[in-house]
Amino acid sequence: MSPIQTMRYIVFPQAFRRVIPPLGNEFISMLKDTSLVSVIGFEELFRRAQLIVADNYRSFELYAAVAIIYLALTLISSQAFSFLERYMDPSRRKRRLRQTHNLS
Repeated sequence: MSPIQTMRYIVFPQAFRRVIPPLGNEFISMLKDTSLVSVIGFEELFRRAQLIVADNYRSFELYAAVAIIYLALTLISSQAFSFLERYMDPSRRKRRLRQTHNLS
């Protein structure tokens, strides 16, 4: 194998499997804690909720809606990274190959 093939077929898949969990955790943390939220537009959503609360004093409903949106984003991201982890799991891949060969 050439050095490029070694990196492509051996090193990168192993490194990618090891990086997925911390990468997912960091992404979700950034989603909740940093200015990534403002890029997506949820800082504006929270600001709008504050303005509406100032008008009608119904803070619970508005802040609950904002929290649900954050929760949905976090859950979707978490599920996507979990799926990616399961997809890249080498033990599952071996089981799928065995099942495929047993069915044939």
